[in-house]
Amino acid sequence: MILDQFRLDGKTALVTGAGRGLGQGYAIALAEAGADVALLDRTGCPQTAEAVTALGRRAHQIVCDLSTASPQDLADVTADASTTLGGLDILVNNAGIIRRQPALEFSEANWDDVLQINLTSVVFLSQAAARLMAAAGHGKIVNIASMLSFQGGINVISYAAAKSAVAGVTRSLANEWAPLGINVNAIAPGYFATDNTAPLRADASRDAAILDRIPAGRWGTAADLQGAIVYLSSAASDYMHGSIVAVDGGWLAR
Repeated sequence: MILDQFRLDGKTALVTGAGRGLGQGYAIALAEAGADVALLDRTGCPQTAEAVTALGRRAHQIVCDLSTASPQDLADVTADASTTLGGLDILVNNAGIIRRQPALEFSEANWDDVLQINLTSVVFLSQAAARLMAAAGHGKIVNIASMLSFQGGINVISYAAAKSAVAGVTRSLANEWAPLGINVNAIAPGYFATDNTAPLRADASRDAAILDRIPAGRWGTAADLQGAIVYLSSAASDYMHGSIVAVDGGWLAR
């Protein structure tokens, strides 16, 4: 039955930035589909862990600051998740930050901090996870891209650079790792009600302009991404490699 292809029973996942917001939504969706989930965040994920265990799935919290993590630290994180949960089938590279500053004034710190978390950690977590997945002969890596993987944005050059690169990295890794049984794809969320977009929603003129551009007429919520994350993590997407799936309320179509 086709719906069985979306089940994740017996699978294990690692979700970064799982303490709140969209990352929490991804983790809960994977657990609802049957997966046990390792939850990585800078300060822990007690609420997400409680929600996962309430669904009858195992939750393993990993405290890791991606802003300072080395490639070896990230290899250790994936090994921890795999050892604790009995393997690693799915990696969701969700964690991210944004820094807003006009390009003429953009600081080196605002460039480096965003690139480290939004791009460098994605590459080396994917590398570490793929080594485990290649040994097992299968795996799913889901990166989180953005509308700014397609557009330039305003006052966010480091974020636009990182998210454009995430799309390119997704395609490049898919080319190399598809023969190993590893699917690498990305979700590109549109404008969602998160901490990162709070300044935009608080600005009445920007909020109105954004909503006017979205055919669906509203900001997205974590629930709007749960179907996509389960699909890209499941056997239903086994022939998808290097896709960037926009979930944007119609933003790009406009």
